[in-house]
Amino acid sequence: MGHSEPETHDARTFAFVLRQRRARLSLSLAELAERVGCAKSYLSAIETGRKGPPAESIIERLEGALSLDPGELLAHAQWDQTPHGIRVDLETLRRRDQHARMLAKLLALSARQGTSLDELYASGALKAAIDRLDPDQPRGDRDESVNRGDEPVSASGSGLGCVLPAEVPLINKVTAGYPADFTDMGYPARSADEYIRTPDLSDPDAFAARVVGDSMEPNYQEGDIVVFSPAKPVESGADCFVRFEPDSQSTFKRVYFERDGAGNEMIRIQPINNAYAPTTVPREQVAGLYAGVSVIRSIG
Repeated sequence: MGHSEPETHDARTFAFVLRQRRARLSLSLAELAERVGCAKSYLSAIETGRKGPPAESIIERLEGALSLDPGELLAHAQWDQTPHGIRVDLETLRRRDQHARMLAKLLALSARQGTSLDELYASGALKAAIDRLDPDQPRGDRDESVNRGDEPVSASGSGLGCVLPAEVPLINKVTAGYPADFTDMGYPARSADEYIRTPDLSDPDAFAARVVGDSMEPNYQEGDIVVFSPAKPVESGADCFVRFEPDSQSTFKRVYFERDGAGNEMIRIQPINNAYAPTTVPREQVAGLYAGVSVIRSIG
């Protein structure tokens, strides 16, 4: 249906890092502009991507005002100037390195537990790790359960259980009421102050957010951590992290795909709590939908 194609964002861009750092320090655009000695509108244009990174002299002042190490913002400015094709190649190498390290951990764990390679392969865990390392290889008779990124890789019989726990970035709070401004809208690719472990998820772009508000009760409580997977197809009736155009506000709601009387695609944003009314928006007003795959809840 086309509804399951969320946007991807590079958490290393100058605009993203600048916006994220300023929000983390609870600085307004006006306050930062005063510290740096430039116009608020100029900083706003940089953060929203309407202008590229500023001159190195301003970057140095920004690093000082934001308590960043010298050269840290400059590195992100240089990343912005890197041709797209090279960025893609570097990202591919980064992911392969990540999966290679996960494979090494798997082999080390199996060695400690006395699991043979034959047993490890028979469990499906080794094949899954190799497939993630080289996803372009011929699939052959790959087991169907290995193909689905939203299901755990079973290692039954090997004593390994879910052997490849992923570290998912906990990026911020997501309101379970009406949409509120969310400072980390480009979900950070493995970049966050806090991470959670999810042993039953293999999506490298997965992220998590903490629920705020009561509009998703009783299914979700304030303080719950919901894990979202951009790789999981979004179906009507799914509980999703929703991003809106044009200002990148966000909310956590149940979504339904509908059409109006003229046949236009619409999305109904539905709270679970009946005390809150749903809202319906045109499809083009939704910048991204990310399906929830699990929830982490404190006891007591």
